[in-house]
Amino acid sequence: MIDLRSVLFLTGALLSGITITMVIPLFAELLIYKTKLWAGFAISIFICGFFGTALTLANRPHGKISLGMREAFLMTSLSWIVLSIFAGLPFYYSNLNLSFTNACFEAVSSLTTTGATVIDDLDSTSKGILLWRALLQWLGGTGIIVMAMTIFPTLRIGGMQLFRSEFSDRSEKILPRVSQIATAILAAYIFFTVACAILLYWAGMPTFDSICHAMSTVSTGGLSTKDGSIGSYNNPLIEVIVIAFMILGGSTLILYVRLWNGDTKAIRRDSQLKAYLGIILFISLALSLWHWGINKIDFLTSLRQGTFATVSIITTTGFVTADYGKWGNFPVMIFFIMSIIGGCTGSTTGGIKIFRFQVLFALTKAHLLQLRRPHGVYVPLYQGQKISDSVAFSVYTFITLYCFCLVALSCVLSAMGLDFMTSLSGAASSIGNVGPGLGDLVGPHSSFSKLSEGPKLVMMLGMIVGRLELLTVLVLLMPSFWRD
Repeated sequence: MIDLRSVLFLTGALLSGITITMVIPLFAELLIYKTKLWAGFAISIFICGFFGTALTLANRPHGKISLGMREAFLMTSLSWIVLSIFAGLPFYYSNLNLSFTNACFEAVSSLTTTGATVIDDLDSTSKGILLWRALLQWLGGTGIIVMAMTIFPTLRIGGMQLFRSEFSDRSEKILPRVSQIATAILAAYIFFTVACAILLYWAGMPTFDSICHAMSTVSTGGLSTKDGSIGSYNNPLIEVIVIAFMILGGSTLILYVRLWNGDTKAIRRDSQLKAYLGIILFISLALSLWHWGINKIDFLTSLRQGTFATVSIITTTGFVTADYGKWGNFPVMIFFIMSIIGGCTGSTTGGIKIFRFQVLFALTKAHLLQLRRPHGVYVPLYQGQKISDSVAFSVYTFITLYCFCLVALSCVLSAMGLDFMTSLSGAASSIGNVGPGLGDLVGPHSSFSKLSEGPKLVMMLGMIVGRLELLTVLVLLMPSFWRD
């Protein structure tokens, strides 16, 4: 029988944590900027605090909390849905005049670090709301890293059990070492955020913008304080700093924890990081040369724009400095493919993740060699480890489901009246947690506000499903999950 008390208790505790976080933008509006917009946060704090406290008190377990696999699946999905709904309250009670659907869309996009927005005039939006979006991205980013390193390997999500021996406990109980791993990850996460904020301020970005953009960059969320995103500053040094920290945010954060602990070989022997950096270098150079040769752009400008766009898309951050949708068919196709690939495991990025493609290539290579020499023995390896049948099956299942969900989401959006480009890129950007898509409605310099509520609800579902690695949510749809 599923232990619902523990699930609801932990969900209430997380909701209480979100409530405490709301105090930060409330104080910003009340004490720093001295506006009356603090009232919206006060109402939201009261509502969230009431339900968070009620859930924790009503479901307080009698003994020690011990989540099994079913409870972990349920808590993961339920907590992200509940937090997204309540995190939308400050947007709903703000002066933006957002519908509840739009408010939830903004919250889901922020918490899942997708970076899509329905707010049209960011330049005149209140500082409290902009800070709240940045905080949600930052919290969502650290949350997904902890889940990727602790819960997903134990739940065998999409081949993540490959990392189980390195990062997780071998018992069937969940969260035995979460506190240790979470503390180390949070320390590295905070360090990168503070360093990014200081460097952005040093490069000429205003203090408030540097803080918000630091949280948005390290979390690879991509929500800016400006309508023109990073391009508003037209500052090459700011762009270089953002590129560097997007790359850090898109890599496996636990590697830097190991580096800090003296394991200097961790980064050098990580094949996923090498592939990640190699793809960035190759695609950046290829697109820059294309932009320079075909669109007749100055080479340094094309290199600057091409590198920034490449890193922003592959890390699924979504910052923009130029409208890459107008560069031509070849760059658009490359960007679409990169948004599906995504960054590294154990990062804040979305997409399928590079390690799964590495596993897929290793399995394919072994199979082709076996076809060539049927009596030979070819063992597929990943970083020197044999890829087990369970890992191979999990990776195949995940990629198949990812493609199926992408097609299904595109068809649903198309059935709701969206054109082919908007439907496909909108589905890819939501399930891959990329943010901006392609076309006039969801392009790099467009907000999602022009979409009707139906497509927004579908895309919200896509964001959550994509953020939680698909299987975490889809397994709840199986009747056998609920049977003892």
